[in-house]
Amino acid sequence: MTKNAPDNNAPRPCFLHVWLPCCPLMAWLLMLILWALRCVPVAADEIAIAPLVASAKRAGLRVFAGTHLTLATDRAVREGDGIEHLPQLFDQAFTEWCAHFNLDPAKHAQWQAFGCLVVDRERFRTAGLLPAVVPDFANGFCDRNRFWMMDQSSPAYRRHLLLHEGVHAFTLTLRSLDTPPWYTEGIAEYLATHRIVAGRSDAAQSPSAANGAFESTPIPFVAADVEQLGRIETIRALHVANRAPALADIFNTPSADHHNLGAYAGSWAAVAMLARHPDYARAFAILERGPLDQTFTTRLTGSADWDAARAARDFAAFTAEIDYGYDFSRSAIDWSPGLPLAQQRAMAVAGNRGWQNSGWRVAEGSRVSFVATGRYRIGSLPRDVLPAAVLESEAEGISLRWYRGRPLGKLLIAQWFQPTTGDTAQPGFRVVAEGASGSFIALADSTLYCKVNEPPGELADNAGGLSVDLVPTPEP
Repeated sequence: MTKNAPDNNAPRPCFLHVWLPCCPLMAWLLMLILWALRCVPVAADEIAIAPLVASAKRAGLRVFAGTHLTLATDRAVREGDGIEHLPQLFDQAFTEWCAHFNLDPAKHAQWQAFGCLVVDRERFRTAGLLPAVVPDFANGFCDRNRFWMMDQSSPAYRRHLLLHEGVHAFTLTLRSLDTPPWYTEGIAEYLATHRIVAGRSDAAQSPSAANGAFESTPIPFVAADVEQLGRIETIRALHVANRAPALADIFNTPSADHHNLGAYAGSWAAVAMLARHPDYARAFAILERGPLDQTFTTRLTGSADWDAARAARDFAAFTAEIDYGYDFSRSAIDWSPGLPLAQQRAMAVAGNRGWQNSGWRVAEGSRVSFVATGRYRIGSLPRDVLPAAVLESEAEGISLRWYRGRPLGKLLIAQWFQPTTGDTAQPGFRVVAEGASGSFIALADSTLYCKVNEPPGELADNAGGLSVDLVPTPEP
């Protein structure tokens, strides 16, 4: 499930680069012919596609062509597997990639990539389509606008891997990408993540086995859309094991480490937060439209608006709460310290947001009592269970459904835990109280946060909220 990261310094032989210097006159004639056929790449560093296509056909490989991708494969014909429609999927993704980098697709209408979907490596070597300089990749490898990928048992992961390598081809050639590994791999994961939407009308979509159209989902909505991907599950597992990487660790991940799933998951998560969190998205988009070179991380973290401590905490909060459909706009956190809780105070807790700052700070070891009142919408039952049935909850939650070990809709009160040097525990919110009423002892000298228990991807259809009275209580 992993792949070798591309080595941008590796030798890059191809048919034209090796053969042309040996026969200059014939070389220029061939170049003119290829230009006339619009087979010459737009950028000088791109690899010509026509000779590769010819080699694939001579070798008896199946060849499928779209506007921006020609795919050669030795995979046997299997009815309904949709291999022949992968170039059309690639074309739709190409438009999304252009939009992300603020490129005009019309200006790059002639851009093409050549991909090899491989079952038997030796067959491609014999055909001259797998050069010896290409490393022994596990799942995929890209060299400029040319890439290789091993066939996968899951159609969803096969599509994802195709698009992951496609993003590499796109960024290496159209954006001259030479960034640190976390961004190189993170943006490929981010822009490759997608789902197939059935029944959507799309002029660019040919009928396919998937019976639907490409939709970019950088943070997938449900696990079934990204079978075999496992990025969210990997981060959860690392967090449980107290091994989830900090943002600074991800920024410093060496290229060699991108042979394991954890490195890919971390790089994807870093790009996802920076691209979608409301406090980072605009600056990150501007950064991405500048040079994609080795100064990328330095320019990000060296900007006047960058707060390393806050970014680290935002990332830790995201990875601790990560789930399918994670809604950054409703989960962004106010980290302001709050005022000392010296007397009874009230706070409103919205049902459609994640962790919310109470505005009040308590001292470590102090006791606080609370009472919560109110009723709020917490979603609705699936239509196949009971159409149009709205679910409502009070502070104790509803046991009809549980999330992370607690009833859906239950009020949670927490403090942020920041481990000290040598502490192996992960940073994150520690719940100190829950339910409609009770008392608790503060774990730290810090602000109180509240929310109702709900998956972060399901907040949008909630409505209403709670009023929570907080009362400092002297010890008896």
